[in-house]
Amino acid sequence: MKLRFIAIIFVVLLVYSGISIYIGWNGWMFFSTLFHWEAAGWYTSALALLACAYIIGRSAYNTPIRPVAEAMKLIGSYWFAVLEYAVLILPVANIVSLILKAAGTGEDVYIVAIGSIVCFIMIILLILGSWNAWSPVIRTYHVQVPKTAGKMKKLRIAMASDLHLGNIVGNRHLQRLVNKVEQIKPDLILLPGDILDDDIEPFLRKNMSRVLGKLKAPLGVYAVTGNHEYIGRKVPEFISAMDAIGIRVLMDEAALIANSFYLIGRKDKASAGFGADKRLPISELIAPLDQSRPLIMLDHQPSDIGNAAENGIDLSVSGHTHRGQMMPNHLITRKLFELDFGYLKKGGLHAIVSSGFGTWGPPIRIGSRSEVIHIEIEFVSA
Repeated sequence: MKLRFIAIIFVVLLVYSGISIYIGWNGWMFFSTLFHWEAAGWYTSALALLACAYIIGRSAYNTPIRPVAEAMKLIGSYWFAVLEYAVLILPVANIVSLILKAAGTGEDVYIVAIGSIVCFIMIILLILGSWNAWSPVIRTYHVQVPKTAGKMKKLRIAMASDLHLGNIVGNRHLQRLVNKVEQIKPDLILLPGDILDDDIEPFLRKNMSRVLGKLKAPLGVYAVTGNHEYIGRKVPEFISAMDAIGIRVLMDEAALIANSFYLIGRKDKASAGFGADKRLPISELIAPLDQSRPLIMLDHQPSDIGNAAENGIDLSVSGHTHRGQMMPNHLITRKLFELDFGYLKKGGLHAIVSSGFGTWGPPIRIGSRSEVIHIEIEFVSA
């Protein structure tokens, strides 16, 4: 098992290094032609620093140079975005260059022209992607549930998944969440997982609970764990931190809200892979409940929509996919999940999957948007 892991790491690093060198070579061809550079030593050093920035940032985080490490992690995160789009754009640019060269176009002309276009595209992608990541929108869904909920006829929910609070997403973006939720004026707030970006330390050190604790609703604020809470391996500390600010984390349990409907929270499916107990099936979670009441379920990963529909869940809310975060990654999430973004009606189930509020890795969104979900539920007699 260890040898296999080492082999995988070696292959990943080899591929990553090869791609970085490929990008670096293209960059050198452009900049050396444009500015008539001859010495490549400093350029090679800068490229190596960019390629290693994220690893340096993660490795040096718990050292006296933490501010430098945080900056390196941020720079490295942006580099990953450049890496992805360079892999898509540069081969096309190289092919066009070969065509122009064969047509007799001067090397200085086509290298500078194509390089300028590539740089322009990359800058636009980074600016647009940053805007999409840091400028959240409210997305609204209206659903009818054919059950009575006591005296409650309507329910307004604000839902935000995948906050990924940590070294990159912090209090400033968190305040944007609070502002958007206040616009919705919800009866209930739901946070279906990945509140943390792995490590709980930045959340505690930067006192993010001060801002997150501003989330208030008459019927309460509820959350579940996502895979990143388990990756951080501090789930008990996470639950305690949430409890201290009035956010209840449902761990394979149900809560009867206002004597009207049940809120069911599932552990993330990744829990068993990190030494935690395997989560319970939906059928066991709902067995002791009065299923004539509406059943609303939080499940971080939208991988169990079929079971939710079969077991009579009325509304499920999920995140996890980020809608790929940076296109064309959405083509992958679309293949992996029956519903990777938006709304699906499956039998009696209304399933909603959010693209998330925060970001993982690069603080960039292309083809997706940071969002808060506003759900208007109307309970009607069957």
